[in-house]
Amino acid sequence: MTAADLSRVETSELVGTGERRLSRALVLTIAFGAVLQALNASTMAVALVDIRDQFDAGAAASWMISGLYLATAVGSPTAGRLADLFGSRRVFLASLALTLVASAAAPLAPNLGWLIAFRVLLGIGTCAAFPAGVAMLRAEADRLGVELPTAALSVLAIGGQVMVAFGPVVGGVLVQYWGWRSIFLMNLPLAAVVIVMALVWLPRDRGVDKRASVWGRLDLVGAGLFAATVAVLMLFLLSLSERPQWWWLPVLAVVAAAFVAFELRAREPFVDVRMLAGNRALSGTYLRTALTYVAFYMVFFGFPMWLQSARGLPPGQVGLVVLPIALLAMASVAVAGRVLPRMGHWPVLVAGSAMLLAGGVGLILLDATAVVGALVAVAAVLGVPNGFNNIGNQSALYRQAAARDAGIAAGLFRTSQYVGANIAAAMIELCFAGPVSDPGLHRLGGVVAGISAVLLVGALVGLVVGRRFR
Repeated sequence: MTAADLSRVETSELVGTGERRLSRALVLTIAFGAVLQALNASTMAVALVDIRDQFDAGAAASWMISGLYLATAVGSPTAGRLADLFGSRRVFLASLALTLVASAAAPLAPNLGWLIAFRVLLGIGTCAAFPAGVAMLRAEADRLGVELPTAALSVLAIGGQVMVAFGPVVGGVLVQYWGWRSIFLMNLPLAAVVIVMALVWLPRDRGVDKRASVWGRLDLVGAGLFAATVAVLMLFLLSLSERPQWWWLPVLAVVAAAFVAFELRAREPFVDVRMLAGNRALSGTYLRTALTYVAFYMVFFGFPMWLQSARGLPPGQVGLVVLPIALLAMASVAVAGRVLPRMGHWPVLVAGSAMLLAGGVGLILLDATAVVGALVAVAAVLGVPNGFNNIGNQSALYRQAAARDAGIAAGLFRTSQYVGANIAAAMIELCFAGPVSDPGLHRLGGVVAGISAVLLVGALVGLVVGRRFR
C-alpha cells in the first residue's frame, strides 16, 4: 500500500463501524507521531557522509546509525511497559517532548560524541510513540466495547513504509540545500504539530495504577546488559577496520554471560531466554531475521554513501536513486502476501534470498563510471527481496511461537531486526575501511551476497525438510 492508499481509507474502515468507533483524529494523531522514528532513521542514509566530513570522523561515525537502533531496541519494549504503568498518553507526549529536545540540541553539538548522544536521545524519543500509541488504541477500543480495527494498525504500518521510502528523498533535498543539521531541525515543527494534535484529540489516561512498581515491571538491568552486549560487539567489530582490539572478546563473553544469567532469573525478562532455548525453530527465525537485516541495512546505508562519495551524486539525486529499494519492497509485500497462503513461508524465503543474492552480485558489478540507469536497476533488484523476506519470516514466527508467547515473540522479532541494523553499521565500516571507494562497494556486495547464499541454503533445506514431513 502507498500514500495514495492511505488517503483512500474510508473513515468506517479506519475506526470501525456503528455508533461506537475509534476517532479518526485519534488514529491519525498516533500515526503521525509514530512515523517520526522511520523518518529519522531513513534520512540518515544521505546525511552520514556530510556528518563524517564535518567532524573528520572515521569508523566512529557509524554510531550515528547504530546508536539510534540500539536505543530503539531497548526503548521500544520499555516504553510499552511504561505506558501500562503511567498511561499511554503521558508516554506518547513525553516521547514527543524528548524528540523536540534532542532535535533542538543536535545541531549545536560541539563534537561527534555529543551528536551521537543526542541521536541516542532522539532514538528513545521517536521509538516510544509507536508502543504507546498501540496501547492507546487498544485501551480506547476496550472502553468503547469494539474490536480494534485492523485498518487502524495498517495505517501505522503504511505510514512507516512511506517514511522509509521517501525519507532518503526528503533527507537528500534537506542535506543538499541546508546541510546535515536540517534533518534534525525538521523534527521541530513536525513534533510540535503532533503535540498540539495529541493535546486536543488523544483521550486522557484512565485506570492507571499509581501504586504499581516500576522496578517490578521493568527489567532495567536486563535491558542495560542487553545494550552493553550489543555495544561491546559493535566496539570489537569497529576496531577491526583499523587496529583489532581482541581484548573486547573476553569482555563480550563476560557481559553476554551476565545478561543470560540475569534473564534466566528475571520475573519479567527483557529477553525470554528460556523461550528461545526451548524453541529452536523460533530461535532460527530470529537468527535468519537478524542476518536478513544485516544485509538490508548494509545496502540501505552503505549504497547511498558510495553514491555520494565515490559516484559523486548530490544528496538529492542519491535519494531518488535509492527510492526503488523502498518502493519495490512495499510492492513485493503485496505479492508475497498473496503467494504465502498457497505455498507457505519457505518458498517465499527462497525467492527473497535468491533476489537478495542477485542484488549483492549487482553491487559487485558496479563502479564509479556506471550510468544512473544501472544504479536504479540495481536498487530495484535490491528492493524486491525485502517484502518477501519480511513476510516470510513473520509467517514463520507466527507458526513457530506458542500462543501464550505471541506478544513476547513479536517483540523479539523487532529486536532481532535492530540487532541486525547495529551489526550492519559495523560491517559497512569494515567493507569501506577508509575512504568510500569501488573496492569497498564490491566488498559490501560480496558480504551481502554471502549472507544471501547462507539464507538461500537454509531456506532450501527448510523447504525440502518441510515437504518430506508433510
